Amino acid sequence: MRLTLASMIATEIMEPQSSDASVLHRVSRIVSSELSLDEMLGEIVGLTAQVSGCDACLVYLVESETSEFVLRASQVPHAQDLGHLRMKMGEGITGWVAEHQSCVALATNAAADSRFKIFPALIEDTYEAFLSVPLVNKGKAIGVINVHHREPHAHSADEVATISFIGEQMGSAIAKSLLEEENARLAEETAEMKRQLETRKAVERAKGILQRRQNLTEEEAYLRMRNESRRLRRPMKDLAEAIILAEELGRKDSTGREQ
Repeated sequence: MRLTLASMIATEIMEPQSSDASVLHRVSRIVSSELSLDEMLGEIVGLTAQVSGCDACLVYLVESETSEFVLRASQVPHAQDLGHLRMKMGEGITGWVAEHQSCVALATNAAADSRFKIFPALIEDTYEAFLSVPLVNKGKAIGVINVHHREPHAHSADEVATISFIGEQMGSAIAKSLLEEENARLAEETAEMKRQLETRKAVERAKGILQRRQNLTEEEAYLRMRNESRRLRRPMKDLAEAIILAEELGRKDSTGREQ
């Protein structure tokens, strides 16, 4: 049985959260759930915060079109930056971790590291301690989990291992969700191209009707349709289809009278 977000939350309330077993169980539930990608990322942020006691957690995912790593989830609200803040492979510690598929743990003065890239929009970049681990699927980095502490924080071996485990185990589930997201985007682009083509064909046919009926040039017919579309506040396709329908009805009436 696949789990929903509501059933997962109810289960988590009923059991302790501190043991390795509870982390393993929660990861298993997330992987086998019906969560959307954003919900899944929210679960990763929450689980990572639980394990590390951090003050902030950020998750970056690779964007297929650009191969850049884009901010997709955050413990601290960043509504304006989600989906926009991005780094290239090898850029900043985030890009370095993705490129090398290796963790980076900085206990204090993280911004002094030569690989660190500061984003003014991220208050987290002013924090002292920083841990970054890769999200990996089939030997390829598909994202990065970044963990921040305001004060100096020595990351224990168990902490690093647990968060790395989360990154490794969640990689396949996230990759599947990313693929579904990409397929949905491509399907919408295809549908939009089809709509645009249908609109273009309808407008061209309607222009031809106006040219014949009202002895207009192609440009004059287009301008008349555009102006009427604006006046009526209706899409050009709707207007074109109305012209085509009127033409077809007129032909049927003429045929009926002739018979």
